[in-house]
Amino acid sequence: MKQSFYDLNYSDLEAIINQNNLNCSAAAVLFNWHYKKKETAQCHDNIAKSSLAFIEKNFDFSLPEIDLVHESTKDRTVKFLFKLKDQHKVETVLIPFNNKYSICLSSQVGCAMNCSFCFTGEQGLKRNLITSEIVGQFLQAWRWLARNRPGEERILNIVFMGQGEPLHNFDAVKKACEIFLSQHGTSIGVQKITISTAGYIPGLKRWSEEIPGVNLALSLHSPFAEKRNELIPINKKYPLDEVLTYIDKIPLNKKQFITYEYILIKDFNDSADDAEKLGTILAGKSAYINLIPFNAFPGSRYESPDLAKIEKFKEVLDTFKIPTLIRIAKGDDVLAACGQLNSNN
Repeated sequence: MKQSFYDLNYSDLEAIINQNNLNCSAAAVLFNWHYKKKETAQCHDNIAKSSLAFIEKNFDFSLPEIDLVHESTKDRTVKFLFKLKDQHKVETVLIPFNNKYSICLSSQVGCAMNCSFCFTGEQGLKRNLITSEIVGQFLQAWRWLARNRPGEERILNIVFMGQGEPLHNFDAVKKACEIFLSQHGTSIGVQKITISTAGYIPGLKRWSEEIPGVNLALSLHSPFAEKRNELIPINKKYPLDEVLTYIDKIPLNKKQFITYEYILIKDFNDSADDAEKLGTILAGKSAYINLIPFNAFPGSRYESPDLAKIEKFKEVLDTFKIPTLIRIAKGDDVLAACGQLNSNN
């Protein structure tokens, strides 16, 4: 059975090339064409015949299949439904900003975290994605832009905020980051990649040694244990204070912040007391807060506060001198906004 080319980071590929006594330039040529130029037709013309025969015999270059595409009429956000080889499906989102795009990648089919504010949680966990399925989302989205929005194929930011808990699938996410960061590959800047977590401590323990420099976002959503237990059930196993202890140990580069995501839910976690407690636990940290008004999904029991309530919440946080942004929903008309992804629907 052939190995997926897109499961290999550059070191893996170099090792295979060297072990089989092939021309050492083949690794650089392959990465350059598949990741930098994102073209494959001419790539194999530049490789020695002996190397080419080995590559064609041993490597699979297939990518996840685009099953459906939903384009927002409101803000040009694009949501993809990808079909995988075993017929499982995942969703991926392209988010436009200033004539460029951020891409929101999924790391699992479904999710085991069962967060009550998130549509993905209702799926349960089907399985982890392998590296090629993560990288494939990026490449297929880029190719879609090249075909359908020529001249706009600039995906400059990668956020692991789609379906799944990225740190629950640490090895595949880590290898995908290595491919994205490689100078031979897509050459995405280290601070242009953000991995979001609900607070999965086994992954946080590995962070400092294995993926330093990559940005971290914590789904915080409530500073109070009882409320956070309802929103994020793994808080019972990995309490917020322990999560913050591990995050505090992560070495940060100059001007680097940890982002704390906070879903605002009407009459649940949107009071002045909630804001005061949140400011207290984050004061003095290299913190940046994203306030995200709750995005409704089919069957959801929560609602979003009105804008006045959201702004009052931010005003309290401003007294703690913590940079805070109210995030405007994008793609919510096609269920592509934060918390709305569910590949069963």
